[in-house]
Amino acid sequence: MTGRETKYERFKALHEQGPAFVIPNPWDAGSARLLANIGFEALATTSAGYAFSKGKRDSFAGLSRTEILENAAEIVAATDLPVSADLEDGFGADPKTCAATVRMACEVGLVGGSIEDATGDESTPIYEFSHAVERIKAAAEVVRDGQFMLVARAENFLWGKPDLGDTIRRLQAFSEAGADVLYAPGLPDIEAIRSVCRAVDKPVNVVMGLRGESYTVAELSEAGVRRISVGGSFARAAFGALLRAASEVRFSGTFTYAKDAIPDAVMSQMMSQKKRVERQ
Repeated sequence: MTGRETKYERFKALHEQGPAFVIPNPWDAGSARLLANIGFEALATTSAGYAFSKGKRDSFAGLSRTEILENAAEIVAATDLPVSADLEDGFGADPKTCAATVRMACEVGLVGGSIEDATGDESTPIYEFSHAVERIKAAAEVVRDGQFMLVARAENFLWGKPDLGDTIRRLQAFSEAGADVLYAPGLPDIEAIRSVCRAVDKPVNVVMGLRGESYTVAELSEAGVRRISVGGSFARAAFGALLRAASEVRFSGTFTYAKDAIPDAVMSQMMSQKKRVERQ
């Protein structure tokens, strides 16, 4: 098998075995290497984290498809881990555009990616049901031969439409259309999460580290979740540490933040490419 095929098989197996696994979200090559070094088994990009690192807001107009895929390619090249990508809304309303986005994602070495049903238009924030399904179906057609796990996202709860019934209906239809993983960010509580997991026939991704209730890996596993991501929260945590350090220096004139910083030798070891070169 090729390197990408091997990564895909490893990634697929994670969704099929044991309790839920955590797929953290690096925003660049350096954060990807750090996460790989502490033992995570797969990675997923974050459009929010990457936008913050580029001095932009996380919005539909913030990043282009080219920028998202170039960032994803850098993360793919940074480690030997399987990488899935946040492909936002597929970068266009047309199902053919979603299909093209997934095809391009495969070409940069990604073994998974998500397409959401949010439009980016506040007046009509969610795609009409049949159109949303057609978009997932078109994306799934591109990867019918495998080697890419398509994640379908139902965005109701993030866009002021807390309709669990419609969310489940959409996820069920996305599954039938060919999605491999199902994802409804913003579910309000563990009971809603459990209801979604019971109602669908594919692995469910849940995001932690955002607003609302927080649950452990064990609690989410018990509820039926197979995969847990953290969205842009790791990036915000890193920026939070930077803000605290900078504020200390600016307003107190002290430098105690340095005691919590990763030592240079440790950073150098984590960023070393030696192990990767030896594997090739």
